[in-house]
Parts: sequence; C-alpha cells; structure tokens
Amino acid sequence: MTRGNLYVVSAPSGGGKTSLTRALVPLLAEQGIRAVISVSYTTRAPRPGEQDGVHYHFVTEQRFVEMIEHGDFFEHAHVFGRRYGTGRAKTEELLAEGADVILDIDWQGGRQVRALAPDAQGIFILPPSLAELERRLRGRGQDSDEVIAGRMREAQDEISHFDEYGHLVVNEVFDRALAELAAIFSRVRQGDRTPRNAVPAGLTTELLAKKGPIG
Repeated sequence: MTRGNLYVVSAPSGGGKTSLTRALVPLLAEQGIRAVISVSYTTRAPRPGEQDGVHYHFVTEQRFVEMIEHGDFFEHAHVFGRRYGTGRAKTEELLAEGADVILDIDWQGGRQVRALAPDAQGIFILPPSLAELERRLRGRGQDSDEVIAGRMREAQDEISHFDEYGHLVVNEVFDRALAELAAIFSRVRQGDRTPRNAVPAGLTTELLAKKGPIG
C-alpha cells in the first residue's frame, strides 16, 4: 500500500482553515483520495459546540505534560497560553494505511513537523486583506474589541511565517480556495510536489503592514 502524505495547514485566526479543511475531506473522497484531519490534543477549554474527540482531545495540563514526557506527540506547541499537540501513534497509523493526514496547526508545530518529516507538504492560507480578517473575527460575535485587537496582532505574527510554507492559498472566495486546496492534494498524489503560490503580488506586504484594528 502506498504511504499517505502528511500536510501542515496553517492560517491566522479567522483565516478559514478549519472550514476549508473540513469541506476538503469529502471533496477529496469524491476524487478517490482518503484524507483525514488529525484531532489535536489541547489544554484549552472547549468552545460552545465543540466535542471532545471530534474537534480536539481536551486534556489537563498535567496529562499533556505526561504525554510530552512519554514521547506521545508528533509535535506540540505552547500557543496563546494553551498547549496543543498531535498524537504520534495515530498519525503514523493513518499514513501507513495510505491516508493523507492534515495537521491543522500553527507555524511552531509546522517547524517541528518539518524537522521530523521533511517531505511534509506545507500549506498556508491567507486572508484577502486585514480588513476582511477583522470582519470575520468580529462576525463570530464572541470577543470584545480588546480581544479582537489582540487577535489581529497575533494574526500578523502568524502571517509573518508564510514563507516557511511551500503552498500559499488566499481564502477570498471560499469555493475557489477549496478548489485550489484540492488541486494541491491531487497533484501531490500524482507525484508533483512543486510549490504553488496563488497569492497576488503585494498582498503579504499589505498583510504585514503595522496597522491598528480597522473597526
């Protein structure tokens, strides 16, 4: 059986990677490609609607540290005061079964993955503008202006690592971004690992410009 491919998919908060990757899995299945989104472990509390074992494996700080000591993580990171990690055994099992495994993680985890698996494919999803990114964050209706301002600063820090990824996709029109993602997976399955950059000239410079929140 052909071994599956490992993907690191990163984006700033509000970039849309969760919605895109969850829509991607059934789309790839229609093309005969089995893809699985890795369920990460985290020490943060569940958000409304999140289920243990579906969105994340929610564990205590003590349990997470024990897993680190036992070498149970493929990668792990401390992000915004909470820990996140990818289980090693399950990842290896899925890859051996021939499934493409999607790691929905940040740039810190991405670096660890590339150190262990240099052939992993990195995909970074960018917003079309800072204004649109803030609009999406506000649209969640969950955070105060202060929290959103902090998330915007964190987003720019995350975006600053875009050049560590081989493939870049702009999530301006959801269906178009989804099609671009599916095309990457299809090409890699066919042996074409050429980096793809679907980013308009000047966009990354604009996204990294030091600006305050729009609203």
